[in-house]
Amino acid sequence: MRIERINDNKKRFLDLLLLADEQEDMIDRYLPDGDLFVLYDDAVKSVCVVLPISDDTCELKNIA
Repeated sequence: MRIERINDNKKRFLDLLLLADEQEDMIDRYLPDGDLFVLYDDAVKSVCVVLPISDDTCELKNIA
């Protein structure tokens, strides 16, 4: 297994993100500023978006 931070073309994981947040317009609000991480085990197993709030705080916005 490996976890990869995705910096470009984050919307390619939209199908998975929609499993946790059914409103694409809401995803569009946090995805550009959030850090997208993808868990791989041969194929994509999970995704999450973490949004930095301050230097020592972040918010988990999506996990699927």
